[in-house]
Amino acid sequence: MAPPPAPVRQVVSAPVATTAPGRPEERVRLSRRRQTIATRLVEAQHTAAMLTTFNEVDLTNVMEIRKRRKDSFKEKNGVNLGFMSFFTKASLGALKAFPHLNAEIQGDEMIVKKYYDIGVAVSTEEGLVVPVLRDADRKSFAGIEKGIVELATKAREGKLAIADLQGGTFTITNGGVFGSLLSTPILNAPQVGILGMHKIQERPIAVNGEVVIRPMMYLALSYDHRIVDGSEAVRFLVKVKELLEDPESLLLEG
Repeated sequence: MAPPPAPVRQVVSAPVATTAPGRPEERVRLSRRRQTIATRLVEAQHTAAMLTTFNEVDLTNVMEIRKRRKDSFKEKNGVNLGFMSFFTKASLGALKAFPHLNAEIQGDEMIVKKYYDIGVAVSTEEGLVVPVLRDADRKSFAGIEKGIVELATKAREGKLAIADLQGGTFTITNGGVFGSLLSTPILNAPQVGILGMHKIQERPIAVNGEVVIRPMMYLALSYDHRIVDGSEAVRFLVKVKELLEDPESLLLEG
């Protein structure tokens, strides 16, 4: 009996990448900052059980206060009364009500921070950086606005020190300045919570059985499900919403 024929080996060659004439490309080395940002973002996704919950907030009252107080506020304090001070104050109120969002995991322990160093995401030519506003809970609206302006200026001028970027307990990022309507922010490890602000857009909503047009913003909270339960994250975001929709209550938050 003749031996069976040897199996035919099929050789598949991998395509070779080429640049066709008339289709120019540019190879650009990533800056050290961009490489660091990329590494940290990937690590955050690989190490945290990250989820995002959403809500929306009616900013009618915040905008009315800003319109009414902006001139006197700037004359007195030398800075504009922006949205960030309202969102920072609201976040602080929610963090005090739900302290697990102001914590981090170290090994098999949860470290709950009793201080509030708020990271504020700032876009620069070399990428996103998150300088930290120290002891934000001890600052007035004016103190928060001045602190954010100072950090943003240092970031865009490349003058941030390493200490300016370390030790944050919670982060706020505002994609709305670029027109983003909705997004899922990535955690700034080892933090376990990040609040995403978005574009303010007039939309029809139902109020007391009537359809009205209001300036609305979608809010997003990404959180680490390892120590933050879903119900806790949802209630945190509801608390932020309630404080922003009744901004005078921010003055009562200790």
